[in-house]
Amino acid sequence: MRKFFLSFILIFFCASAMRAALKIDRIEPTDWFAGMRNTSLQLMVYGQGIGGAEVSTDYPGVKIDRVVTVDSPNYLLVYLDLAGAQPGEMTLKFKVGKQKKNVVYRLRQREMAGADHRGFSNADVLYMLMPDRFASGSDANDQIKGMNTYVNNRQEPSLRHGGDLEGIRQHLDYFCDLGVTALWLTPVLENNSPDGNGYSTYHGYATTDYYKVDPRFGTNAEYRRLVDEAHQHGLKVVMDMIFNHCGFDHPWVKDMPTADWFNLPQWLKESGGTSDPRGTSFLQTSYKLTPVVDPYASEVDLRETVEGWFVPTMPDLNQRNPHVMTYLIQNSIWWIETVGIDGIRMDTYPYADAEGMARWMKLLDEEYPNFNTVGETWVTEPAYTASWQRDSRIAKHNSYLKTVMDFSFFDKINQAKNEETDAWWNGFNRIYNSLVYDYLYPQPSSVMAFIENHDTDRFLGNGTDTLALKQALALLLTINRTPQLYYGTEVLMNGTKEVTDGNVRKDFPGGFPGDKKNCFTREGRTNAENAMFDWCSRLLHWRQGNEVVTKGKQTQFIPWKGVYVVARQYGGRHVMTVINGTRSEAALEVARYAEIIGTCQRATDVTNGRTVRLDKNVTLRPRQTMVLEF
Repeated sequence: MRKFFLSFILIFFCASAMRAALKIDRIEPTDWFAGMRNTSLQLMVYGQGIGGAEVSTDYPGVKIDRVVTVDSPNYLLVYLDLAGAQPGEMTLKFKVGKQKKNVVYRLRQREMAGADHRGFSNADVLYMLMPDRFASGSDANDQIKGMNTYVNNRQEPSLRHGGDLEGIRQHLDYFCDLGVTALWLTPVLENNSPDGNGYSTYHGYATTDYYKVDPRFGTNAEYRRLVDEAHQHGLKVVMDMIFNHCGFDHPWVKDMPTADWFNLPQWLKESGGTSDPRGTSFLQTSYKLTPVVDPYASEVDLRETVEGWFVPTMPDLNQRNPHVMTYLIQNSIWWIETVGIDGIRMDTYPYADAEGMARWMKLLDEEYPNFNTVGETWVTEPAYTASWQRDSRIAKHNSYLKTVMDFSFFDKINQAKNEETDAWWNGFNRIYNSLVYDYLYPQPSSVMAFIENHDTDRFLGNGTDTLALKQALALLLTINRTPQLYYGTEVLMNGTKEVTDGNVRKDFPGGFPGDKKNCFTREGRTNAENAMFDWCSRLLHWRQGNEVVTKGKQTQFIPWKGVYVVARQYGGRHVMTVINGTRSEAALEVARYAEIIGTCQRATDVTNGRTVRLDKNVTLRPRQTMVLEF
């Protein structure tokens, strides 16, 4: 009798379990939009045992194209066709045996048509900043319960310092005073990796949730508020994304959807993602990007570049897997629609699969023809960079990438600052000899130039050579490029990577409680800092809406007796950037530049408002910079 009773109880509970609803932990994207040009939608459904589920919906205008079962039983990929769907709440019905689960999924109304999203252009000046290091607007998000172990310690350059999105929002007026027109924030998405072994994720490049702002920076709603208020201030916002890799603590690592979701080292194949890679053997990228375009590249070299991991704690995503690439493409679209960002900066662009990335860029351009994306292409040869720009004549395949980063300009200007400009190769001959290759670019104005960023030494190094800095910035803001500044340059922030990257990512003075200095205010800056801020601000405000600089024909002159001149001409107006590339007095011999100057006798030096006579040679002080307008 007892045995019969126990059997009955067991059967009862098993039957109850069979009748119990399925458990679905998450669906990504979390919601979507009706009226997209591309009507296909991939849903990644995650829940214990969901892999065998049948899926249906009776929502008008929605058709289930296919349901893809993957290697892990806890994932299901559902592909929908939304061609006839209107905004509303759609019920998705999941069934495994007798277990059922209904999930309400929201299709939202788009706020604007795809063509109405306007990206950044060469008319903008991007200001790059790191949220953790710029300003703290709230201490409530400094310690978040439930996250992996981390430390906020502003005395340690490689740990979190507590900056957040609210801190940036509170200083929008500062950017307007300075004169920049767009903000590029390093990644803001969740990076829930623990501190340890000298590793920290304050920089944001190890994503663990693609649909969630890191709670130490704020919330999705706060990100949207920042973008909205930036727009009200006339500022665009560029979002930093990473398709090449994710964080080691992303749920995909411990429960891989497919065996080829990552470019896998052997230990991860064997361990199923349960081992910590730090200190173990894995396939490391060579960091050499040339095999991607090298017509003679060996298979081993190419594999190390595109399949090797960037660092042990950032598993390398396999963009050759179409499901992976679709997930990433949709994620970028979701942030454009949800938050209203004005551009994307894509990290480690050539390390990812070129065909997959081209597919992304083509689809994005079809949906948002006036949007813009810049890819990090870290090679200092113009031919390499040019091959990655959309419609390149020298590339094997079209990348569809509109904007590339000018590492050649960065490299050459950082050499020139320490040299005397001679008759051939040194000093500003380096810039001249870099710009001569602009014929390789389909669109030189859509090449992003910079003199420093978060991955390089500060332009000032550990010094304060403002003469060299002004020369670099004057060229950056007047040549045929899309310029990018790095936060704090305008107030003489310096530092080198010699000890740690954190020393080129210092806190902006005045952005944090207890700061002894406040460089956000005139009163808080030193005389030297105010002088540099004013010089930058004057040039930046002058550049806004200046069609001579953004549309004008460019003419450059071979450096002559140490003097380098770049001219722009548009609508009968002229701008001449004049650089004395020597530490001695020099002369602008006006007769040599007659094709630009013509009969003009006077010009205004934009950097200081003074009148400069052009009917005779102009004496230049050592390392003097002039931006002449006439």
